[in-house]
Amino acid sequence: MLSLRILQSLFLVLSLSTLLSACARENPTTTAKPVMNDPNVQFDTIVLGMGCFWGAEKRMSEVPGVVDVESGYANGEIEGSYQAVLAQERALRSGESSQRNHAEVVMVTYDPAKTTLETILIKFWESHDPTQGDRQGNDVGSNYRSAVYTHSQAQQEVALKTRDVYQQALTKAGRGAITTEIAPLKAYYPAETYHQDYLKKNPQGYCGLGGTGVKYPGAMNAAPAHTQAPQLDGKALAFDRQLVVFEAEDCAFCKQFKAEVLDHWHSPVPVIRTLNPNPPTGWTLEKALFATPTIVLFEQGKEVSRYTGYGGDQKGFWKWLGFHLLTPEQQKIAFEEGTERAFTGSYLDEHRPGTFVDPITGAPLFRSNAKFESGTGWPSFFDPIPGALTLHEDGAFGMKRVEVRSASSGIHLGHVFDDGPPPTHKRYCINGNVLKFVPDAEK
Repeated sequence: MLSLRILQSLFLVLSLSTLLSACARENPTTTAKPVMNDPNVQFDTIVLGMGCFWGAEKRMSEVPGVVDVESGYANGEIEGSYQAVLAQERALRSGESSQRNHAEVVMVTYDPAKTTLETILIKFWESHDPTQGDRQGNDVGSNYRSAVYTHSQAQQEVALKTRDVYQQALTKAGRGAITTEIAPLKAYYPAETYHQDYLKKNPQGYCGLGGTGVKYPGAMNAAPAHTQAPQLDGKALAFDRQLVVFEAEDCAFCKQFKAEVLDHWHSPVPVIRTLNPNPPTGWTLEKALFATPTIVLFEQGKEVSRYTGYGGDQKGFWKWLGFHLLTPEQQKIAFEEGTERAFTGSYLDEHRPGTFVDPITGAPLFRSNAKFESGTGWPSFFDPIPGALTLHEDGAFGMKRVEVRSASSGIHLGHVFDDGPPPTHKRYCINGNVLKFVPDAEK
């Protein structure tokens, strides 16, 4: 979650440490949302800590009967503001303070006539990982602790009861012990205005994965909840190399990635999507997932790399994948605008019917019937496939040339000159080592 939220917030807070910088924005104000005050309804409240409160606010607001969810800070011994919480966590880690820090929390206001505290707590347990201690995903610090802060003995008893029931389910699933702090509410401060309803104001923002994937026993009958998608079967996937896109329900970035990348997929690497946050059966992740979409490259059933936080940067995604598909020589050409030595590249003598494609995306670039012998030492073509290339002015080495890039991945391919054969009179001089040839299927 950390690097994703920094990127999506466009560095609104300068150089906060890795342990402290998630969810940060500048110039806070302290105006709280209006208090529910319907004289005809007796509302109740519970304060819950689930890590960063943006996703917590969204998750808890989905429960029918919940009328308001407010982000805030609770049960610390310091001032209740975001900057104070960040500063206190730094002080704790450097040994400069022993005062207890606040937890990022949400105050859930609900109508007891329409829902129950048990229903709300079921949603709470399922919507985050309560076994991580002073952290949630990549957000590390006591301010990210899991917590239930109550205002009565009755609430305390329901919290403890649901914790014990969920612990049984976690243990059965092979998960660890719950570390959630369950205690009376002693201090609460509403968070700054910009933190309230953050994901409603910023629909392209961070999308949480929604917990451990372990269902609360009987939860399907007890409370509406996101259906846990089945875990992918590792035996049914490409063991040598496979991409898995981990998504979440109602994730705007997931939908954008599908529309901009997956719907046009021609890459040689097989890809599959899932709503289950666990790796395919028999396979392993290097660390837990903390945001969606996360695209993980598996090789031999093990994670070798991941791309977290797609925000429309198609070229960035393809460059990430390209560094794992291309050789160092290919990378130098593709990403550093290098050039292979004449007569040393691939496909100089390739004359079979077929298509030359982008080695990363698999998008078609040239048909073989547009290839001609130029004598220059590089594969040459007089006509690209429409829309396959982009052209760019190149003034390197004191020369005025026109660079050719792949439109799909943005990689450097070569240059185009005006000394080719008819009918175009163009010569697309291309580095063969950044091409892949796909022969036509035999009829």
